[in-house]
Amino acid sequence: MISAHHKANFAPLSPVNFLLRGANFFGQRTAVIYGEERFTYHEFSNRVRGLALALRNADIAAGDIVAVLALNTPPMLEAHYAVPMIGGVINPLNVRLDAAVIAGSLSHSGARLIICDSEFLELARQAQSHAALDLPIVVINDPTAGFPIDRGLIDYEEFIGQGSKAIKTADIKDETQPISLLYTSGTTGTPKGVVYSHRGAYLAGLSNALSFGLTHDSIFLWTWPMFHSNGLSFIWSVTAVGGTHICGRSFDASKIFDLIGRHQVSHFCAAPLVLNILAADSSARDIRFAHTVNCITGGSPPLSSVLSKLETLGIDVTHQYGSSECYGPATVALRQSEWEYLDTGDRYKMMARQGAPTPVVDDLIVADPKTMKQVPRDGAAAGEIMLRGNAIMSGYFDDDAASREVFVGGWYHTGDIAVWHPDGVIEIKDRSKDMIISGGENISSVEIEEVLYQHPEVFEAAVVAKPNEALVEAPCAFVNRVAGSTVNAEELVHFCRSFLAESKIPKDFVFRELPKTATGKIQKYALRKIAQSMDV
Repeated sequence: MISAHHKANFAPLSPVNFLLRGANFFGQRTAVIYGEERFTYHEFSNRVRGLALALRNADIAAGDIVAVLALNTPPMLEAHYAVPMIGGVINPLNVRLDAAVIAGSLSHSGARLIICDSEFLELARQAQSHAALDLPIVVINDPTAGFPIDRGLIDYEEFIGQGSKAIKTADIKDETQPISLLYTSGTTGTPKGVVYSHRGAYLAGLSNALSFGLTHDSIFLWTWPMFHSNGLSFIWSVTAVGGTHICGRSFDASKIFDLIGRHQVSHFCAAPLVLNILAADSSARDIRFAHTVNCITGGSPPLSSVLSKLETLGIDVTHQYGSSECYGPATVALRQSEWEYLDTGDRYKMMARQGAPTPVVDDLIVADPKTMKQVPRDGAAAGEIMLRGNAIMSGYFDDDAASREVFVGGWYHTGDIAVWHPDGVIEIKDRSKDMIISGGENISSVEIEEVLYQHPEVFEAAVVAKPNEALVEAPCAFVNRVAGSTVNAEELVHFCRSFLAESKIPKDFVFRELPKTATGKIQKYALRKIAQSMDV
């Protein structure tokens, strides 16, 4: 009998080893660009080793949680490798949440230390006060940020300089041990702590590289928040292939276009809202990139008008579907060569579907959540998306009840409603809680939103259920108009009649800005509360 676990043929999987490999075998390649700063893989690794040793000297041990309040800057990237290098668990926090929510996360996680950008120092202090905590803070005094330096706290650069870079290997005994704790972004109103393992992060990182074509020549622009699903796990993917991370504190359309051109960016991730902004901004510019720029997006399907404008710029958009519970992308709508022979409208419809599973999602079904019976692959019958594989979270931190609720029958139940096409590709119709039950008919809010988005004076739209005496529920549309527009409810009803059955046309329209999470997702639970408070 041959042993399957010999030192020569087995090692615990950990994405920390991506960085160690990079430093050892292509140390002079550019790993990180931040403004005028550049770090090679050798320098990147040394900074990470210094932070890891400093954390160990600060009594951070295996299993301890280190919270991070920072933007997409080098220290945030470094912490994603240094904390797990010594067996700790990184907890990147959403900097756009208020102090009370941050306090709840710090208390729930039992964090031992906070690494905090000076921009969010007051937020960290308020959160600590709110939770009656007194955790040590290592402050990132970024000279480009323009925020006051607090001399009473540990300075990040001095902190990482304490070590002699003596740590050579990752201290990983078990690949299933936690690497990251992520509190969900709040689209449901109740954040839960999602736990990732070293094994899952390693495989998700490689899966992204394979699914989205990352290579050692890839230049990745960090427009997606690193605190959200560890940057959809691309925080590990880019390092795995020896690519270059372009970091930044904030981005607008002008800066994104400038950085793409200046650094020949090959890949970036963007929420639908960012794509809308880029498309709108491009209308006033004469831009066409000489190289292909690959954009990965999630959330709402990209609009055909947006896809068309971005293609004109030289930006190819790939739609993926996933969640924090899936390490980011779980399915991807990979372009097929035969799509090029379709007319533009049909091609965009194919591009807007959610696709097929990534390599580390072993299986996917669309099924009735009660009977677990799979729906027909006919593109019409709806069911819940269920997944299983190595890129599914370990569970919810300190919440066995919530974990049991989503892990039923050997599957992770996503709560998303989709149809299943004959080619195996899924197409999301709605969240289960967003489906509108009107007069006994199941109405997809996404279907109505797709129609509203086609109106040239609608910038954003979200549809939720509103109580209705006659129908129990009826569609209620919240619309954010484009700047200067005066489009009204009557005009939108008339527009919808060209595309929707009368029962699906919203009975009410509310014109306002839409509440969002930090990653640009519209918070429908907040809109549902507003709709429920309206007169029936």
